Amino acid sequence: MSLNLVQAWKGARARLEAAGLSGPVIDARLLVEAAADATRVDIVTDPHRALTPEQEARLEDYLSRRERREPVSHILGRKGFWKIMLGVTKDVLTPRPDTETVVEYALRDFPEHAAWSVLDLGVGSGAILLALLAERPAAKGLGVDVSEEALAVARDNAAALDLAGRVALLRGDWTAGLDGDRFDLVVSNPPYIASHVIETLEPEVRDHEPRLALEGGADGLDHYRVLAPEILRVLKPGGRFAVEIGYDQKDAVEALFKEAGAVFVQTIRDLGDRDRVVAGEKKTLETAG
Repeated sequence: MSLNLVQAWKGARARLEAAGLSGPVIDARLLVEAAADATRVDIVTDPHRALTPEQEARLEDYLSRRERREPVSHILGRKGFWKIMLGVTKDVLTPRPDTETVVEYALRDFPEHAAWSVLDLGVGSGAILLALLAERPAAKGLGVDVSEEALAVARDNAAALDLAGRVALLRGDWTAGLDGDRFDLVVSNPPYIASHVIETLEPEVRDHEPRLALEGGADGLDHYRVLAPEILRVLKPGGRFAVEIGYDQKDAVEALFKEAGAVFVQTIRDLGDRDRVVAGEKKTLETAG
């Protein structure tokens, strides 16, 4: 006898709960919707709609993979971020709600029709940069990443969002080869997890996300030491920056940017009330004086 939508959802939830997974209710719904070509509204308004044998087989595959701790974003190949949907593969970090704090800050005092230039260092899937460009139609952006595979994902996402005409993507080592005093805004979510912590992470991260995008050296701060002076170098006078940090890195990262000459340095907390983003500005002639 075929499963219907509500049976599929309840069964999926029970399986994921039994596997000890966090967020089983949401994961179950997302996997059922994708497997059954259904929407959330369908589950509510047409709960007795039967799944086809092909849809049941697809759901079984999805649930088995999730029980083995493969992220839902990898199973489905997509993840929502801010107000956009992004393609996701094993070559990029899965975009997380915490990172939306960077977008929220960056959009402050960012005039809707200003022709700003935005640089995203470690662009990955393009999450931060593409979310900003989608909100600011006159802005243009450059995304840099050391991974060609990640850049391919970002290119596909830019094309899918009809933003390819306003974004350039470059394989490179942070700011190497970029001119100074060039960008109005620089954003980054660099690798910031201390090397010895990697093995303690949840399997979804430890086993499925690229180490290159996670590991920040012995104390997690290696990349900030490079980025702080370089971000200040490539910003225009008065330009702003926003970088994601680990929950316990506020003081160290703020100190690195202040030492590099940044002004108005502050830390913004995320929706979970954790320190999440260090932000500030490059001196203008007035602030320098």
